[in-house]
Amino acid sequence: MKRFAAKYLYLLESKAPVVNGFVEVEDDGTIIRTGTCGDPSSEENFLDGVLAPGFVNTHCHIELSYMWKLFRKGTGMAGFIDQINALRDTSPLEEKLSDIQHWMDHLWQQGVSAMGDISNCDDSFAIKAASPMYTRTFLEVFGTEPEECAGVIEGVLKLKEKADACGIDAAPTPHSCYTMSPELVTASSAEGLKSGFLSFHSEETEEEEEMLISGSGRMWENRKAAGMSTPPVTGKSSLLYFIDRLEKAHLAPFDEHILLVHEVCMNQEGIDAVKKVMKNAYIALCPLSNLFIHNALPPVKLMMENGLKLTVGTDSLSSNDDLDIVAELRCLQDNFDGLELGELLTWACRNGAEFLSKQDVYGRIAPGMKPGLVYIDNIGDGVRLTPQSRSYRVI
Repeated sequence: MKRFAAKYLYLLESKAPVVNGFVEVEDDGTIIRTGTCGDPSSEENFLDGVLAPGFVNTHCHIELSYMWKLFRKGTGMAGFIDQINALRDTSPLEEKLSDIQHWMDHLWQQGVSAMGDISNCDDSFAIKAASPMYTRTFLEVFGTEPEECAGVIEGVLKLKEKADACGIDAAPTPHSCYTMSPELVTASSAEGLKSGFLSFHSEETEEEEEMLISGSGRMWENRKAAGMSTPPVTGKSSLLYFIDRLEKAHLAPFDEHILLVHEVCMNQEGIDAVKKVMKNAYIALCPLSNLFIHNALPPVKLMMENGLKLTVGTDSLSSNDDLDIVAELRCLQDNFDGLELGELLTWACRNGAEFLSKQDVYGRIAPGMKPGLVYIDNIGDGVRLTPQSRSYRVI
């Protein structure tokens, strides 16, 4: 048995910390009991900061780790896509695998216990299978031409067979409205929904909205210049378009867990539409990626006012300087007034675990669970994260 105590212990049964709290764990990490220290100074392992359950990173592209520090910032989505197309697969496989291993270890050491990860190929499968971190892999597909749909689905189902052989949870998922034909959005959604989970890049940028609403903007022009088909001009947001395509996979309501990634341009109309048809909708906030690409942030307060389930992701090293959940949380704290650490940790731990249907293992500190324990140091006045705050795995 091991015992750890901290100035602020977040069990996440509620959003308030236990002040001078302790947690006892079995050697395998199973929580035994929690409580309040009678005399903090007598505790052998007392941490002068925050002790929390392991993080759940709901959106990452670990296979793109070889792209770290290669991208220019502030190019907008059209410029970012141009860079992806130019830089994808420019490194040898050995280098890619080394970078994947390094950053998987980095995430684990910083306290990520579970992750929703995007894969376009099988590069990361063996590494994820061998990791102590739980991962659910979303096998993301692209294809703008309607006639390609059957072939793309055939290919992603073969990729799923490889994931299954590695023993990792995986299923197809659509990428976004602007990289897919209407037929492929529906077909890949139908395949993904069979697993009970879906992840979709949604309303990440105004350029995406311009494509669907008016058939204009830089992304529209890039696609036309490349001779690629463009999504239909609907006069509606890309989120409403996605819901239309989703309802062709099967009729609403949707009981499956659906993760809407980014939602920088989400408005009340979109929120109302989501709540009408999705019983288990979650939002993946990736604020540092949003700032990296187009210097914008999602309407977090509007989402909170409407009771949406928020989670936290790091996105990839093509659009981020690090894979650091604490840095993402501090970005949210510093940009949205009144966000308390207990709220942020609920998003980064408990809600993420619920999205992955792993809430009995991860996301909270309670007897019988094995969430991992994370220490966050350099906590400021008012229990706020500071630029010096870092996270470290305790167990």
